[in-house]
Amino acid sequence: MKNFLNQLYKNQSYIYKALLFICASFLIVYIFPKGGVFKYEFTKGKPWQYDNLYAPFDFAIAKTPEEVEADKAKIAENSIPYFEYDTVIANRAKQAFSETFASNLKVLDLSSSGDQARLFGRILLNDIYRYGVLEERYAYDEKRQIYLNKGNQAEAVSYGQLLTSDQLTSLINSRIDNSEYAKFKNGFIALFYDLVSPNVRLNRELTESSLQNEIDKVLTTRGSVSKNSRIIAKGEVVEGIKLQMLISLKSEYESQVWSDKNFYWIVVGYSVLVSLALLMLLLFLRKYRKDIFDNNAQVTFIIFNVLIMVIVTTLVVKYKANYIYIVPLSILPLVLKAFFDSRVGLFTHVITVLILGFVVPNSYEYTFLQIIAGIVTILTISESFRRANLFLSVGQITTNYILAYIAFHLIHEGNVNTIDWTTVLFFVLGGLATLMVHPLIYAYEKIFGLVSDVSLLELSDTNSKLLKELSDKAPGTFHHSLNVANIAEAAANEIGANSMLVRVGALYHDIGKMANPTYFTENQSASGNAHDVLSAKESAKIIIDHVIRGVEIAKRNKLPDRIIDFIRTHHGTSTVYYFYSKEKEVNDNVLIQDFQYPGPKPFSKETAILMMSDSVEAASKSLKNPTSSLIDTFVEKIINKQMAEGQFLNSNITFKEIQQVKKVFKRKLTNIYHLRIEYPE
Repeated sequence: MKNFLNQLYKNQSYIYKALLFICASFLIVYIFPKGGVFKYEFTKGKPWQYDNLYAPFDFAIAKTPEEVEADKAKIAENSIPYFEYDTVIANRAKQAFSETFASNLKVLDLSSSGDQARLFGRILLNDIYRYGVLEERYAYDEKRQIYLNKGNQAEAVSYGQLLTSDQLTSLINSRIDNSEYAKFKNGFIALFYDLVSPNVRLNRELTESSLQNEIDKVLTTRGSVSKNSRIIAKGEVVEGIKLQMLISLKSEYESQVWSDKNFYWIVVGYSVLVSLALLMLLLFLRKYRKDIFDNNAQVTFIIFNVLIMVIVTTLVVKYKANYIYIVPLSILPLVLKAFFDSRVGLFTHVITVLILGFVVPNSYEYTFLQIIAGIVTILTISESFRRANLFLSVGQITTNYILAYIAFHLIHEGNVNTIDWTTVLFFVLGGLATLMVHPLIYAYEKIFGLVSDVSLLELSDTNSKLLKELSDKAPGTFHHSLNVANIAEAAANEIGANSMLVRVGALYHDIGKMANPTYFTENQSASGNAHDVLSAKESAKIIIDHVIRGVEIAKRNKLPDRIIDFIRTHHGTSTVYYFYSKEKEVNDNVLIQDFQYPGPKPFSKETAILMMSDSVEAASKSLKNPTSSLIDTFVEKIINKQMAEGQFLNSNITFKEIQQVKKVFKRKLTNIYHLRIEYPE
């Protein structure tokens, strides 16, 4: 049992990765649509490249979206609107006419023929309210049939039979002019205008409801295909009815309800494919990025980003597939490049796109567009901490999206007249969404404890609180750190290491000396040496402790772990040889362990470069009358000694790269110690 527990403890990192792998695969498969996938790819206007295709089951042929919209438009054009006739207003007007007419006889001067005039007015009023007066004018043709609702009855009439306000005036004038009461026209008109009110209006709710009912009845299919009948022959061009039959068959495959047996087989298929994709990602990290693979937090971060992109894209496909290109998938390589490197960013992006190819429509087109966009992202973005570079990169990504989309459209349609400019707008919106990468990187730094170039740029500011404190308390150490940063940065650039990370690590590597600045040579004045009153062992302890003090100060000031690594490793397990020799003069039984730094040894190219730079720069202060050959010998001696002690065994730096670093140091020191000619007084 004990051995079993020991094995579990030793392999806990692998166990964690296995659980992470299983959980990620399960989650991706869980959110995937559970249905069949059409196994054929076809393009409009291109020959069918497979064998003759026969219908595996009966299915209906779907109309094109344009055909369905045309049918709906035709129904809307021929739909019959409903108007409401208000009988209360009509009856009130008629009653008011009978009551008002008697009192207006004298005013109208119709006392001698009142009964005939009343009859004339009543007939005219009945004609006006036969179909009613419109409250407002509507954009219908006069011959358009409508339904006029009068209470519980609906009468079919033409729209032109309803009176508008202009037609009402014309009708009254015409009828009076053609009657024996023409000379009383003004009085009659005034009377009718006081009595007549509009009483007909469009019933929008009923009209729209009726139209929607008719539209809902529109057939989205035309004919059907019987099982085992041939759909398309090999070499036949995919167009017209053949294209619609293929689209309909594909839709049936993707939307039909599957039996439990089929459902489980589909899940098994998805699980195998997704697991293979994620396994390739882990194997890539294990073979080419061992440092990332060994760090569970970083592996979790990469898998987490893959999951986020897959989940967001799948949800968009599920609810609004047209918006798929708004999802800023290029954020993935941008983020991973900011924290790791280009190869990790591009490989992870490709794996993610391959996984999404199972669920997105037009999978080949989508996969091509996204992989090209990922390559452009990796190739164009450099120094992502510079805002201008990010804007330029986003512009290039968006341009490539649009050009590739138009090219695919030309292949499918053969012209540019039918380009969907809404999709082009989606590409632009997706590009703008990519600009959110900086806030996202900041959030990831806080959540996962990672360091990006943006943070490194902020930390490299010598006006920061911690570096100003170093400058005030230990000015010699601060100047030494600046020199180390310069030569280390040059060496990192030479061998392709992270120069920004090396520079920041160099600036902070000696902050522990602030605790006892006068015990270090670069901060001592000519008045005396503080070590003169201490034993060699005590002096060595103070010197060695600057590493521990540096780590404490760094953690107190919340420096990232990647910067703290430089503080911990910049002396490795080397020996404070001066005080060891001094102690050995008086004590033959001296233990070398008491004069060694606690380590660990450098475990990356960057930390190895800092160790070499720190030793070379510090020791170079002892050079007197340096020459080119003396500098060459000096650099070789220091770095060869570190190699002999095995200080670089844990770092992934090669012999060739160490030789390149040596050349940079020699060149830099030669420039630093170059003597100018003496000018005459």
